[in-house]
Amino acid sequence: MKFSNKRWFIYLLLISFCIIGGLLSALPAGAAEQKNIILATTTSTQDSGLLDVLIPMFEKKTGYFVKTIAVGSGQAMAMGQKGEADVLLVHSPAAEKKFINDGYGVNRRLVMHNDFIIVGPAEDPAKVKGTKSTPESFKKIAATNKLFLSRGDNSGTHAKEKDVWKVAGINPEKEKWYQQTGLGMGQTLNVAAEKKGYTLADRGTYLALKKNLALDILGEGDAILLNIYHVIEVNPVKWPKVNVPGAKAFADFMVAPETQAVIKTFGTEKFGAPLFFPDAGKNVDLLGK
Repeated sequence: MKFSNKRWFIYLLLISFCIIGGLLSALPAGAAEQKNIILATTTSTQDSGLLDVLIPMFEKKTGYFVKTIAVGSGQAMAMGQKGEADVLLVHSPAAEKKFINDGYGVNRRLVMHNDFIIVGPAEDPAKVKGTKSTPESFKKIAATNKLFLSRGDNSGTHAKEKDVWKVAGINPEKEKWYQQTGLGMGQTLNVAAEKKGYTLADRGTYLALKKNLALDILGEGDAILLNIYHVIEVNPVKWPKVNVPGAKAFADFMVAPETQAVIKTFGTEKFGAPLFFPDAGKNVDLLGK
């Protein structure tokens, strides 16, 4: 039987597909997928732009492809509890410790910190600016019935906010001036700006979005506002399908000197100050958590 050039090409193409298919079928199940890792992280690392710098670095260096899911810290850990993520980058220390103690995570390592700030309209109707204590600022907002926007999403920021209300001795949940957005940090800041309300934000996200927000920093520098980030690998004993080498590679990358150096200067050129401070290798207790 004679073949035209076109038929020869199709014939050879089919043979190639068969050979490639045979080779792929010989690989261990899931081998192709093992170059993909799922990172569950906070909206602050995404909204600040930090991951836009770090993820390409990691992918180029290791060959892994990262699927990033940016939610609140609570939701990120819930994903870890269900085996829906390989590695977490979160900032809710109390919840993280429970996550580890319950056996869902391993190798919790300190990565960096920044701080939370109280932001609100420049006119500051509750007169919180200059108040030394963050709980006292919250008391002023409550006493004057001024609008406060809460993320209300079980994130690290929401957990910190609830801690402050608790120290202030106030339960704002049923008050009309207290509204929960159920949104991430960037979106909550936008709502606060639109409604001329107060909110608690991480400094990194606020600075990254500041030019589009009609919000001023009205409270900062209190020790209670420290915001600490850790990287945690999901426990493969709980979830055998977790990409263990990928999760470890990402966690190692986050605490590596090269990455820590990038974190140290991130934001300086654009904002005049870094958005995060590298902490890998430090004693966690020195940071109070």
